Amino acid sequence: MDWNLIVQILPAFAQAGAITLLVSAGAVLVGVVLGFWLNVVQDTWLPFRRFYSLFVWFFRGTPFLIQLFVLYYGFPQIGITFSPIEATVIGLGIYSSAYFAEIFRASWQGIPAGQVEAARVFGLDRWQTLRHVQLPQALRLALPLMTNQFILVLKESSVASIITVPELTMRAGTVVAETFSYVEPYLLLALSYWGLSLLVNRAAGTLRAWAALRESSRP
Repeated sequence: MDWNLIVQILPAFAQAGAITLLVSAGAVLVGVVLGFWLNVVQDTWLPFRRFYSLFVWFFRGTPFLIQLFVLYYGFPQIGITFSPIEATVIGLGIYSSAYFAEIFRASWQGIPAGQVEAARVFGLDRWQTLRHVQLPQALRLALPLMTNQFILVLKESSVASIITVPELTMRAGTVVAETFSYVEPYLLLALSYWGLSLLVNRAAGTLRAWAALRESSRP
């Protein structure tokens, strides 16, 4: 084990780790917003459910690598060009939205039907019921699954190295090509993903604790 090499490449890995985290966070933001919208629309507008099922089936049933290639290499042929980071954030966001949509759908179904019926009895309309009854409970139920999906997106972002996004996996490959050392860069790569996953899990745990405290403080 060459510790001097590890110390030498550590700053570059730290920079690449920041890029990995930012790209993954951007993709998760896109995925959560789009997935939430898809779930709300299919729950409130029945004709949309066929499109919803097709969307989820397609994006969960095809590899992200192929979707990324279509977005980055295929779209320029119709006049739409993305930078590598833009293609990764958009592509990974759309890909993950299919998973987030199903997470929200399952969380929605976990809310007792009696609560929705009670809200209607008290005069709340469809959107008021969604906002004040379904949404807070669904988000609380979905948070653990969303955390797992965030970690999966974080690891899936390694595919972006193929289109030259300077994230962790590409950095490790560059170090290997320059030094012909495999153990140190790939060990540091594994530890970097583990550390980022731990960071996401800890942040989500803090958010869950805050949400539980807020819920318990309500009258």
